[in-house]
Amino acid sequence: MATAQSVTNLEQSPEDERKSRMIRYTVAMSLRVVCIVLGVYVSGWFMWVCFAGAIFLPYFAVVIANASGGSQTKTAKATEVVAPQLRIEATDFKIVDPEGK
Repeated sequence: MATAQSVTNLEQSPEDERKSRMIRYTVAMSLRVVCIVLGVYVSGWFMWVCFAGAIFLPYFAVVIANASGGSQTKTAKATEVVAPQLRIEATDFKIVDPEGK
């Protein structure tokens, strides 16, 4: 019989994954707001860098938010589901006479 699966092989729960993606996206969008505000108040080449950041950050924010978390430890995942198989032999069945004979 194959070894049983371990609970530690399970992936991150959908709620935790969604929460971590939302946090990464919010941080990136907050940085975009900072770039917009700085772009309004500064001048010269730094203004153009800030506006470029504000323009390109939404794309990178989505890519970063949907990327798998690099800080999470990767564990070996089970390659297939292991389930015990029930085997019943023909000799296990008993013929019961409905009349009790």
